[in-house]
Amino acid sequence: MTTPYIGQGPDQGGFFGKFGGCYMPESLMPALQDLEQAFNTIRNQPEFWAEYRQILTDFVGRPSPLFYAKNLTSYAGGAKIYLKREDLNHTGAHKINNCVGQILLAKFMGKTRIIAETGAGQHGVATATVCALFKMKCTIYMGETDIQRQQPNVERMKLLGAEVQGVKKGRGTLKDAMNEALRDWISHVDTTYYLLGTGAGPHPYPTIVREFQKIIGIEARNQILLKENKLPDALVACVGGGSNALGLMHPFLEDTNVKMFGIEAGGKGTDSHEHAASISKGRVGVLHGNLTYLLQDSDGQILEGHSISAGLDYPGVGPEHCILFETSRVTYAAVKDEEAVHAFQLLSQQEGIIPALESSHAIAYAIKLAKEMHPEQTIVINLSGRGDKDLDTVKKYLAGAST
Repeated sequence: MTTPYIGQGPDQGGFFGKFGGCYMPESLMPALQDLEQAFNTIRNQPEFWAEYRQILTDFVGRPSPLFYAKNLTSYAGGAKIYLKREDLNHTGAHKINNCVGQILLAKFMGKTRIIAETGAGQHGVATATVCALFKMKCTIYMGETDIQRQQPNVERMKLLGAEVQGVKKGRGTLKDAMNEALRDWISHVDTTYYLLGTGAGPHPYPTIVREFQKIIGIEARNQILLKENKLPDALVACVGGGSNALGLMHPFLEDTNVKMFGIEAGGKGTDSHEHAASISKGRVGVLHGNLTYLLQDSDGQILEGHSISAGLDYPGVGPEHCILFETSRVTYAAVKDEEAVHAFQLLSQQEGIIPALESSHAIAYAIKLAKEMHPEQTIVINLSGRGDKDLDTVKKYLAGAST
C-alpha cells in the first residue's frame, strides 16, 4: 500500500514526488530563482504575514463563514453539509487570498507591473483589484472564448484599471491565456511580476499559491471544531488547476480520518473528447513548466479541455494534486456539465445561494456523497465562488437543453 502524502513537499527542486519541477526557458530561470529566494525570505518574516492578514481582514472580509446548509442537508438525506463561503470574499471568490499575498511579494521584489492569466475571470478581477489597491500597472490575458462567456468580469477588470488582452490562439481559453502571459513575462522580466492564479506552473508557483490559499483550510478547521467539536468526515472541492481544493485540504492532510474528494470537470462525459478530467483521464507530461497529469493525444500533443465552467477547462492540474492522487490521499472524480447545472439551480433554490459553476461541480458530488453517509457525519464543501458571472452561461445551456 502506498504511503499517503501528507503535505511535506516540495523538495529543493520543486518536486512533489516525481511531479512539479521547473521546465522553463533558460531566459526565465533567473527570474524564477529570484522569485523563490524572495518568497523564502518573506515567508519567515512575521511582519509580512501580519500585513497579509490585516488586508484579508479589513479589505477581503475574512474569515469567510462556515455555513450549515440545513435545507441542502435535508434534501440529500444523510451527512450534514457545511459550505465554506469563499463566495463572500471581496471580488466573489477564493482567488483574492492568493492575489493579496503575491502583490505583497511583488512589492517586496520592487516590481512595478503585474501580469496575470484568467479563465473564468475571477483571478483577473482579483488581480486587477489588488493592483488598484497598490497602484500598479496591470495586464490580464484572457482567451477570446472566455471573454465572450464571462463578459461581466471583463468589464470589472477594465473598470478597475486593468488592460485586458484577448487571446485568439488555440481554443481561446485558460491554457492559451497562460501561454501568452508567459511570453509577455519573458520580454519584460526586469520590471514585471507574473501573478499566477492557480496551483500549477513552474516551481515555486505551486507552493506560493498553496501557502496563500491555506487560510481557507485553517479557518475551516477552527470553525468546524467550534460547531461540531470534531473534524469533518469529508472535504469536497472542485479541481481545475487546483488552488481552492489545496487551500481547503492542505491543513487537513495529516488527519488521515478526514476523507478528501477533488472534483474535476466531466464536461459531456469522460468517455467523450469534451471534458477536462486531467487526473481521471490524463497521462503524465509537461505543461507550463511542470510535470503533471495532462490531457494529451497518443503523440503527446496537448488536447483542449472542455467544461461549461470557464475556470475548470484547463487541460492539466497542479503537481501537488498528482501526488495526492497517486498516494490515494485524495479521491478524484468527475462531474458532468448537466450535473453541475442541476446543482447550480439546486443550491440557489434550497439555500438562497447562487454558486459559481466551478463550485457547483463540488456541490453535485457532495450531494451524492452525503446520501451514502450517516446523519452524525459532516461534509465541508469549498464554495469557491459566487455564480453571478455564470447566469448567462446557464441560461444559454438550459435554453439549448430544452430545444
